[in-house]
Amino acid sequence: MAKPVDIGSKRLISLAPNAWVQWVTGNSQVRVSQLLDAEFQWISRESDVIVKAKSPEHQEFLILNELQLRYDQKMPQRMRNYVALAEEKYNLSAYPVLINILPPPSTVTIKNCYDREFMGLKARQDYRVINLWEVEAELVLEQPLPPLFPFVPILKGGGSESKLRSAVQALRADQTLNQLEPLLAFFASFVLEIPLIQQIMRWDMTVLRESPWYQEILQEGLAQGIQQGIQQGIEQGVAQGIEQGIEQGIQQERRGSLERILKLRFSEIPSEISVRIQSLTLEQLEELMATALTVNSLDEFTQHLPN
Repeated sequence: MAKPVDIGSKRLISLAPNAWVQWVTGNSQVRVSQLLDAEFQWISRESDVIVKAKSPEHQEFLILNELQLRYDQKMPQRMRNYVALAEEKYNLSAYPVLINILPPPSTVTIKNCYDREFMGLKARQDYRVINLWEVEAELVLEQPLPPLFPFVPILKGGGSESKLRSAVQALRADQTLNQLEPLLAFFASFVLEIPLIQQIMRWDMTVLRESPWYQEILQEGLAQGIQQGIQQGIEQGVAQGIEQGIEQGIQQERRGSLERILKLRFSEIPSEISVRIQSLTLEQLEELMATALTVNSLDEFTQHLPN
């Protein structure tokens, strides 16, 4: 079994820290001094990455990097808290940056500041927003920007076979980058066919499942399934219907996740296997999720399916 690999935000930024801070600030004179501890005891989850940087014009300052799989409407307040806590802890001015990886629904507006007024008093916190789907894939490969190589398929103009091959070649040219191939394969699966990705790349689902973004995708799918289930229950108009709807939503999400894992690992799934998956209970689906990540073949997985 492959060892777990850290392909989170701090790992990505540490691959080319100077190139990263120059990109997020738009200032070629900025240099990294140190990657700092980003955990604050007053907030419920760990912040992403704080970098201590310096430039001839601004001397030492902080760059706060918040990477989000998808934009959350609570981000303005979070960014305000993030800046205040970081400046208090390190006694340095902060340059906050929010990087959104995947686009939100069209009904969601991405904000670049926190702006509130209460009883005549105003509070405001600006921050820079970078949406990866607006970043040119060609520029990332040309500069180059190694921390963004795994995201090439979802960048602007990056969803093609040629761009995927270029990104793979760039990762394999540096031994410190080749372990990011599973993350590249994961994001390529949003825009390209699975058999093509498997043909171009070598990758391991055991490594892929260690990605924090992969885990977030699974959790997001679960949340959507529960929401759909609640809606179905409300339409039935009874408490029992809501409870049943939630369970059905969770089962629907688990079936989809199981089939996605099988497609990522073994390409096409025979229709008879899909039919059998549709009849599984929630408990059986949970057990088979782990099985799908560890078996060596689709035939081996089929042996674990209940009769």
